[in-house]
Amino acid sequence: MNKLETGTEHLLAAVEDGVGLIAFNRPEARNALTGEMIGCLNNVITAMEQDTEVRCVVLTGSGGSFCAGGDVKGMASKNDGLGTVSQKIKTIDQAIHKQRLDHKGTAGRLHTMAKPTIALVDGPAAGAGMSLAMACDLRMISERAFFTTAFAKVGFSGDYGGTYFLTQLVGSAKARELYYLSERVSSKEALELGLTNWVCKEDELEKKGMELAHRLANGPSVALGYMKENLNRAMMGDIDECLDMEATHHIHCGQTEDHKNATKAFVEKKEPVFKGE
Repeated sequence: MNKLETGTEHLLAAVEDGVGLIAFNRPEARNALTGEMIGCLNNVITAMEQDTEVRCVVLTGSGGSFCAGGDVKGMASKNDGLGTVSQKIKTIDQAIHKQRLDHKGTAGRLHTMAKPTIALVDGPAAGAGMSLAMACDLRMISERAFFTTAFAKVGFSGDYGGTYFLTQLVGSAKARELYYLSERVSSKEALELGLTNWVCKEDELEKKGMELAHRLANGPSVALGYMKENLNRAMMGDIDECLDMEATHHIHCGQTEDHKNATKAFVEKKEPVFKGE
């Protein structure tokens, strides 16, 4: 495993056999996000998106928690209404600009990068933590995991794309309920609602999650990247654009060595080996 320097001890990162692993590492605060962590997360996600050796990205947390959202204690101590502890942020416009960049560089990039992204959720995924989990393509959670938007409890409207992702996953009416009331969603309910793809025992989460990640990393990465773009465009609701992009991407996939080797392996009744070419 190749460990990566993230810029902070509160965020861990490594690459192993095509899988990029990112872990929030502030267990004493249930991995609540600081401004430093967000900046480093942005940099790490960008690096993994650009690294051709990384073919699947996993986001998780350490110490029995995924992420409790923003650092509310830090917000309370600053209490300037700008949502940041940076001394360089002096105006509302500067704060909005920074927040937009943070959103696009983290949740936005997890959602749009041409690689599968997986959230492995143990314990709480609250506020921005829930949003980041939903920004990933797939979610696998433990039986003790739970989700909560939490924003209403601290007088926030929500961030990191949560309103968009939650509406897509559970529908508008349920998303409004979960945002307005900030109630906990158990692992059982999360599975029923479609908030997660799988629920497993806590001691099996890492093993099963990494098995899934390596399966995707060893898949036809060109085709998976195009699938992701197709599916993202389908969420926008424009059927003509969706049909056109599917046609374009299908033809592109037909030109790849992965496709040619896979069809040959199919005829020969062998397992295909994908190289992302």
